[in-house]
Amino acid sequence: MAAEVINGTGIAKQVRGEVAEQVADLKSQHNLVPGLAVILVGDDPASAVYVRNKGRACDEAGIFSETFNLPAETSEDDVVELVNQLNGDARFHGILVQLPLPDQINEKTVLYAIDPNKDVDGLHPFNLGRLVGGDPIFVPCTPAGVQEILVRTGHDPSGKHVVVCGRSNIVGKPVAMLLLQKMKGANATVSICHTGTADLGKITRQADILIAAAGRAEFITPDMVKEGAVVIDVGINRVDDESRKNGYRLTGDVDYVRVSEVASAITPVPGGVGPMTIAMLLKNTLASALRSVDSKLR
Repeated sequence: MAAEVINGTGIAKQVRGEVAEQVADLKSQHNLVPGLAVILVGDDPASAVYVRNKGRACDEAGIFSETFNLPAETSEDDVVELVNQLNGDARFHGILVQLPLPDQINEKTVLYAIDPNKDVDGLHPFNLGRLVGGDPIFVPCTPAGVQEILVRTGHDPSGKHVVVCGRSNIVGKPVAMLLLQKMKGANATVSICHTGTADLGKITRQADILIAAAGRAEFITPDMVKEGAVVIDVGINRVDDESRKNGYRLTGDVDYVRVSEVASAITPVPGGVGPMTIAMLLKNTLASALRSVDSKLR
């Protein structure tokens, strides 16, 4: 029996619509427009596309956004100086640095310079620490999107065994910490494994919910998935494909076609987790603006 295809694009549209309504209320009641600053260093084509998509999503939701384009040769000090300026700019409630950065710039140095209260990507160690402690200010956007997908499709993680395949600071670690918490939409038993795990399939086959974030194309195969599991594919990889006009195709970390025959539900790539990441960025930016009005608001 074929798996239910989870429509991340549709869910993201719902979230963006809800954000737009709250943004309109915030402007009406407090004359305040949430603002997002995006820093883009260099001319990486994929990063430029992502930033444009974020800008369009902000416009649709009524969020003010401005992209600061810096040359690829920009120094680390200059990027940090810009971050410091934006930290003090009241127009912006959120600051996002588009990754990856050029080789001469240490990503941690830049990310750590962001005011934690404007860190809408949730990657500052202060915010990651709050997440581990069960009292997050901002949850990293992709993990938050994964949780939202599970909750809105009726696959509540509570009481389930969630296996996360991946250990990055952007997805693997924070999504594990998020779903482990004793809170609504979480309360799962969580295992973390990765490409260096011995007998990886033995671990992944235990999952009621399997989250693939290993960064390898079609790495998760049917023999690694328990019958009836929910599979969330966070990966996005470019694979050469001479049959395509552009010479490549996008695929996730899961062998989608074959795993669909084993899983009960699965996210596609594209159209799964990706759109949710942008939707949760808007939600975090709105939350930051709300807190500027009342610190008790989230």
